[in-house]
Amino acid sequence: MNKPLLLLVGTGAALGCYFPLGKLAAAAGINPALWALVICLGAGLSMFVIARMFERESSQAGLLRYATISGFVSNVVPHILTFAVIPHIGSGLAAVMFALSPVVTALMSFMFKVRPPSLLGVLGIAIGLAGALVIIVARNGGLAAGESLWMLMAILIPVFLGLGNIYRTLAWPKGAGPMRLASLTNLAAVPPLVVAAIVFSGGVDLSPLLAVPGLVALQVAVSTVMFIMFFRLQQIGGPTYLSQIGYVAAAVGVGVGVSLLGETYPAMVWAGVA
Repeated sequence: MNKPLLLLVGTGAALGCYFPLGKLAAAAGINPALWALVICLGAGLSMFVIARMFERESSQAGLLRYATISGFVSNVVPHILTFAVIPHIGSGLAAVMFALSPVVTALMSFMFKVRPPSLLGVLGIAIGLAGALVIIVARNGGLAAGESLWMLMAILIPVFLGLGNIYRTLAWPKGAGPMRLASLTNLAAVPPLVVAAIVFSGGVDLSPLLAVPGLVALQVAVSTVMFIMFFRLQQIGGPTYLSQIGYVAAAVGVGVGVSLLGETYPAMVWAGVA
């Protein structure tokens, strides 16, 4: 697929399913760190098989370095920071940090001269940010106040997401296919996430996963589809265009919550979606 807009909508829609699926996982007693581990390991292995079937073998030069840095910067650090700050600043402010990633990515793209957005693109990012913030504030009500140290840590979330978006474009190994890179990046994030799961929950207890195999399979399928489109969008759309999947995801998450989980939201949320 070579149409950035379709990839943006598709990737954002798949990412939007993460929120209701994560809510169901939490209700099943699955630790967030373990759930992140499931996503990276399941999607990584699935895409490894798909890449072997449909992508030509490419040079190995730089693949391991790319996967390790990309996985650590984009997957591991944002997850660990999120797990650390939510108990102190609340989920609302943590969500705001993710909504800031397109703005940070746009600023970095200008700084590093990596496919910076046009004036119309900047306007689109601003409108999307406004809508995302409206949704977050309306869904979470009052945002919990946090100590300055935890707020500083939270601000690092969009910084690392932006760095990851820029790095994946700058360092893309010559001739490497998007599915292969997506697979290796996710698999490279698995060992650090295992450590995070042990630190934050005292171990890796798989019993909650065994109790909901259907939910696990659905999350792995959604994650696989999302990352295949994600890396293709990175390849043809660039870092700033890619970063806007969070806006689509916010709207889709609301729609899935209402249609499938029986959630209800005030008019302010729907205004943000619009």
